[in-house]
Amino acid sequence: MQKRIAGPAKILKEKDANRKILAGRSFAVIGFGPMGKAMALNLRDCGYGVRIGLRNRSASAEEAKKMGFKVLPVADALKSSEICVFAVPETALPDVIGCADAGSLKGKTLVFLSGAGVQWGYVSPVDGANMVLVSPKGPGIAVRFEFEKGMGVPAFIAVHQGGKIAREIALAIADAIGSTRAGVIETTFEEDAQTSLFSEQAVVCGGLRALVSAGFETLVEAGYKPEMAYFECCNQLKYMADLLCQRGISGMRMAVSQMHRYGDVTRGDRVVSDKSKREMKKILSEIRSGKFAKEWQKECMQGKKRYAKALSAGQQHPIEKAGQRLRSLMPWLAKQNVKGAGGAFVQLTRKKD
Repeated sequence: MQKRIAGPAKILKEKDANRKILAGRSFAVIGFGPMGKAMALNLRDCGYGVRIGLRNRSASAEEAKKMGFKVLPVADALKSSEICVFAVPETALPDVIGCADAGSLKGKTLVFLSGAGVQWGYVSPVDGANMVLVSPKGPGIAVRFEFEKGMGVPAFIAVHQGGKIAREIALAIADAIGSTRAGVIETTFEEDAQTSLFSEQAVVCGGLRALVSAGFETLVEAGYKPEMAYFECCNQLKYMADLLCQRGISGMRMAVSQMHRYGDVTRGDRVVSDKSKREMKKILSEIRSGKFAKEWQKECMQGKKRYAKALSAGQQHPIEKAGQRLRSLMPWLAKQNVKGAGGAFVQLTRKKD
């Protein structure tokens, strides 16, 4: 893979946003999961009219109504709003956008929270519509939590169709949800999709999960108690990750003992080695070529059986049993709801400091 060293990105802040461009515009948020909920609440708190578009018999409808939102069928929400935010999985986008009558999206701004849907062909260009990306770099719970504190989660923005006006709208939306308080970076749908997938697969989800599990297994197989292995290989990650985000790598090192630092600089690269980086490059190549997207589409068409089996196996891992027992001893942790093998961990509440 050829090296491409990009220059530093320009960070856009509140002063760069044209808030007037959203004046009088109505919003439809399609989907009411954690991110859709956060987007809808933040936009409403800024004074914008927000409707929620949901499928018939959606389990989220009652919750949205209790929060004071007007809930409409997807087609009606799209038709009656000028700015449409799609807070649904990429695989659902064809059906969701297909609910709109022919030509009814012309002149509207379609907002995507990830570049993947457009990049991998789930969504075709919509004639006469602005198509923009507003991608918060954090989960929905964080987007809402930081907004309520008067802060924000950083975000990426991009324009697929619509030019300068579309860019101004995207940046104003990022401003409205609080992201300009932290910083907004301009990118492309392609760059967002590829870097996000790579991060999830090789580092923050797949890579981290594999590293934690391997460390846990190594200690347990050597005769150490599962509880000790869980605390040392999993529980401590939260504190180290906070230090890493707050201070950077060098700052994180300064928060631990000299012995720990020495172990870091002399042993870490033996675990995540050149071989690991070669595999990362293969993963990135599969993402950029579209191979992974095709594999996921095929998995969805075949009923997600392999996916469900792998999730189920992961839930049976001994680290999960040890973790459930130990987390019950720590009531200060935010609770997590777990859906079935085909679902996901969804954080619904978070205690304020």
